[in-house]
Amino acid sequence: MAKYGEGDKRWIVEDRPDGANVHNWHWAETDCLEWSRSLLTKLLSNITVLEGESNLFIKTKTIEKLDGEAYVNVRKGKIIPGYEISLTLSWEGEATDSDGKSILKVDGTVEVPYISDENADEDPELRVTVKDEGPIGKELKNAFMTKGKPLVLEKIRVYVQTMAKGGPAKDELEVKKPASNTNKAGNKSVSAGADKNATPATKKEASKDVKKGFKTITMAEKFSCRARDMYEILMDENRWKGFTQSNAKISKDVGGEFSIFDGSVTGTNVQLEEGKLIVQRWRFGSWSDGVYSTVRITLEEPEPGVTVVKLSQTNVPEEDRYGNATVVENTERGWRDLIFHKIRAVFGFGI
Repeated sequence: MAKYGEGDKRWIVEDRPDGANVHNWHWAETDCLEWSRSLLTKLLSNITVLEGESNLFIKTKTIEKLDGEAYVNVRKGKIIPGYEISLTLSWEGEATDSDGKSILKVDGTVEVPYISDENADEDPELRVTVKDEGPIGKELKNAFMTKGKPLVLEKIRVYVQTMAKGGPAKDELEVKKPASNTNKAGNKSVSAGADKNATPATKKEASKDVKKGFKTITMAEKFSCRARDMYEILMDENRWKGFTQSNAKISKDVGGEFSIFDGSVTGTNVQLEEGKLIVQRWRFGSWSDGVYSTVRITLEEPEPGVTVVKLSQTNVPEEDRYGNATVVENTERGWRDLIFHKIRAVFGFGI
């Protein structure tokens, strides 16, 4: 054991003369609010939505307001973005007659009340307004909703993906990557030789790495209800619509498909035992293609009127297709807050 005041040098990160955060081992936080304002202004300004179709002309102007916070944390080279921002985008529209003469010019806004890293896999809400609520003004507003909304959402997705890759900290991360001490060509030849001489045990170890980057979620929740009632709630699309306030389609057959939270989560029923067991292949739309977790829900009734729900979800990816590293945390929070807590509140099953 090291003496007090000396410490064990294997556990001490010494101050370096060059001040480098080697391998980004320490927490490094970058404030991204002004950078976010600049990028979103660039992405969303002067977008042509309509250029004469049905004698309508619409384009975005600029971001009038952007509030909130945005930052990127880096720990051991891992990017952890965080942001909660709202913005107001201005737009203008004009309607002309068949001769090209202007009938009406209007101004409007697009309010995006909440863009957050917690909802990175979902498109944010957009509220489109127009200052002239007459028939032509409403026509221009509806045209913006139809043609302009997808364009705005596309640009916001670019921002979300850029934040997931490190935002303004990305270039800094590239600079801080440790330089290789050996010649790349030499490395290639060494690697090739190593591959040739790899033993079966080595190859087996490599195959084990396939599941790296996946986690398991487990939790147990107690409810004041019968097990069969809980099973029915979890497998009934109308009840899902009620307690989640979102669209749901749920098959009650093995091999049948389900879609919940407006299609954000989809999957297939693998095994069903009424009142006892639900096993499903389960995925978010934001996960990489072909990635499915396995959800296993057991319903136990230790005494009449008391049900214990045990959840196990295996093969949950640590990152989604956009590089967001909060998938496991968000999935666990979703089960707890958006499903189990909501069931207690809506159906009165709290204990």
